[in-house]
Amino acid sequence: MNENILLKVPTLRRGYRFQFEPAQDCHVLLYPEGMIKLNDSASEILQRVDGARTVGGIVAQLQARFPEAEGIEEDILAFVEVAVERFWIELR
Repeated sequence: MNENILLKVPTLRRGYRFQFEPAQDCHVLLYPEGMIKLNDSASEILQRVDGARTVGGIVAQLQARFPEAEGIEEDILAFVEVAVERFWIELR
């Protein structure tokens, strides 16, 4: 992925839903064939995927929320790349 990704707006793919699952005690991504249990980092990112914020906006929000986390931009971009490859999200 290139730097233009920061200008893209991520959205959950059709049929996917992000929610907290009390039985799993974590956030999950639900889709017709199953469920993906998410770690805290993935949950923080996906909570901000609302179809309005750009990837750059998500990065800025998480940098402000976790100022001590070095390399957070690279981690977020890596997650977005994986989420696109696995068809969890789309970039517009």
